Amino acid sequence: MNKAYVFRIYPNKEQRILLTKTFGCVRFIWNKMLSDKIDCYEMTGKCLKTTPAKYKREYPFLCEVDSLALANEQLSLEKAYKNFWNGKGKVGFPRFKSRHNDRSSYTTNYVNGNIELADNKIKLPKLKWVRIKQHRDIPEGYRLKSCTVSQDPDGTYYVSILFEYEETVTQSKVEKVIGLDFSMKELYVDDHGRIPEYPGFYRKAEEKLAREQRKLSKCEKGSKNQAKQRKRVAKLHKKISNQRKDFLHKQSRQITNAYDAVVVENLNMKEMSKALRFGKTVHDNGWGMFILFLEYKLIEAGKQLVKVDKWFPSSKTCSMCGKKKDELALSERVYLCECGNIMDRDQNAAINIRQEGIRILGIA
Repeated sequence: MNKAYVFRIYPNKEQRILLTKTFGCVRFIWNKMLSDKIDCYEMTGKCLKTTPAKYKREYPFLCEVDSLALANEQLSLEKAYKNFWNGKGKVGFPRFKSRHNDRSSYTTNYVNGNIELADNKIKLPKLKWVRIKQHRDIPEGYRLKSCTVSQDPDGTYYVSILFEYEETVTQSKVEKVIGLDFSMKELYVDDHGRIPEYPGFYRKAEEKLAREQRKLSKCEKGSKNQAKQRKRVAKLHKKISNQRKDFLHKQSRQITNAYDAVVVENLNMKEMSKALRFGKTVHDNGWGMFILFLEYKLIEAGKQLVKVDKWFPSSKTCSMCGKKKDELALSERVYLCECGNIMDRDQNAAINIRQEGIRILGIA
């Protein structure tokens, strides 16, 4: 199994300059190879196969940075091409990269001890030793595979260290099962009617964020004040993102520790965000991120995440008698059935989702 740990790093002035060069060279080699591939295909109808080494004689500045970072960028481009041809229209054609993107990064591999972690420092190719804030220890037996160095829009640097480890996961006996129904307001409602009381971090910071963005729009383009204000906006966005991640991690950990199987609906959040102007609320909830956190935590604990088909009529079906309503408006928040069942709409859906998950698992 693979596991990545993300730590903040504090490069000095010379290391920051080299990192900027590496980000630029990685972006340059992607754009140059993509351009040559397009030209070759238009002229010959064949796909050009090339490597970053062929460009170093013509562009000597490529020799200043980590060669493995350039090689990994080539592999990423080849993978993007392969996904495009095999995707049958579902995956878009690779696009050129801009220096104005919000996040810059590159990946390097562990070869012959070129990466090392010791004494609150990390040794990286070309950069040598860089200060690191290692907030957790690496378990014994973990083998280092690669590192991804990145710079966020607010100017902070991070390194994501990928480890490989062997572990025998014992599958837990499924005894406790919980059903979760997505809730626009509270993130989810479980089959007992409990809600996590999601604070809505973006909505709380929306007014302050709008004020800072107005200041940014009035700054002169290319000025130092614009650069400073852009960082202020980026820091505010990052704070909201960190608050959301912290909340979702804690919720997913609590559910993983308490239950053996979790049942959710396999929803298309991208399409849902386009419907009825729900975009901000859907994205603020971070449901997809929550499911991702929940899934990997359950797998590590030997537990299961069951996804029910999105067309399963969880909201329209009565959880007591099983009768299905032909029509159910989105504004109807209380489910009323002829059998006398009066229940919160989301809780009724969560019960049905749980029952469907139990059926899929094949347990009593």
